[in-house]
Order: sequence, then C-alpha cells, then structure tokens
Amino acid sequence: MALSARNRLAGTVRSVETDGLMAEVEIELDGGQVVTAVITAGSVDRLGVEEGAELDAVIKATEVMVEN
Repeated sequence: MALSARNRLAGTVRSVETDGLMAEVEIELDGGQVVTAVITAGSVDRLGVEEGAELDAVIKATEVMVEN
C-alpha cells in the first residue's frame, strides 16, 4: 500500500500491550529513542506486530505541539 506520509521512522517493536480493543506499541528507533503508538488490537493482528519485529512508525499530522 502506498502512503503519502513522508515522516517514516524505522525501528524495532520493543513491546506490545493489548487491552480490549486497543493496543499500545513501543517502537525503539535506530538512535535509541522510543515512539509509542496506540492502535487497535485488530490492526496489531492484521499487521503482524510483535516484539522484535522491524517496522516503520509513520507519522502524519496536521498539527504538532511543543511545550517547554
């Protein structure tokens, strides 16, 4: 599937915590940073997301907020 999002961060799944219909996925990037995504449990199954899997975190947002 082709996506228009340009912000792709390659990483490895560090953990997957499923609770009911939702799942929290922690992705460790190549530089050691961690990105956390909340997706549906169905998407975890459909995409085959599991600990140790290599995947891309794709970020597509209309707004980014920064707080200091």
